[in-house]
Amino acid sequence: MSRAEIVESADAAVAGIEDGSTVLVGGFGLAGMPFDLIEALIRQGAKDLTIVSNNAGNGDVGLAALLAAGRVRKVLCSFPRQADSWVFDGLYREGKIELEVVPQGNLAERMRAAGAGIGAFYCPTAVGTPLAEGKEVREIDGRTYLLEYPIKGDYALIGAHVADAMGNLVYRKTARNFGPVMATAATTTIVQVDEVVEPGKLDPEAIVTPSIYVDRVVPVKTRHYTVQGAR
Repeated sequence: MSRAEIVESADAAVAGIEDGSTVLVGGFGLAGMPFDLIEALIRQGAKDLTIVSNNAGNGDVGLAALLAAGRVRKVLCSFPRQADSWVFDGLYREGKIELEVVPQGNLAERMRAAGAGIGAFYCPTAVGTPLAEGKEVREIDGRTYLLEYPIKGDYALIGAHVADAMGNLVYRKTARNFGPVMATAATTTIVQVDEVVEPGKLDPEAIVTPSIYVDRVVPVKTRHYTVQGAR
């Protein structure tokens, strides 16, 4: 059975992430955002990154801080512009960062496809919009579909609630969001958790991500982040 490496610090967890990597970052807004891993990645110094996440950062913390540090070349996300996404907004308007908008359902399904070994799939979302430009179109049972390709990551940075020493993961409420599919879609999955327990302590029925998809786990002290009002 696969066993994840339990590391002592977030800095050790992200060591080795290379320049130019594609990094899948969990979180739905601030819920489930792996703040400690992102802060460690900023300290680690990897640059020219492609980030895949639900949105393009909130306020000045987490993913927004990584963008502000100038480490990101491109963002793939569903919601790039919100009231508190001023960091990304400024970089994009200045031509300092690339953007690929992916509808939220497609974002999840494209990563799920990567984890499941699916080469591509057809989906009706975005037909007739600018997001359809350049994509293969096919009529199936009288409906128009677009061909979508998997999104694979070199690394996934995700947050979970509890892990056991094998690396099996339990999430807390909406912090579950994109973590499970990202864990399957990345070559190396790195997870921050509130606590690591001994094998057998987790209810098998509550385990969402099995250890086979997890490479490194770091326990961190839970911190609460807030975002100031829009600028």
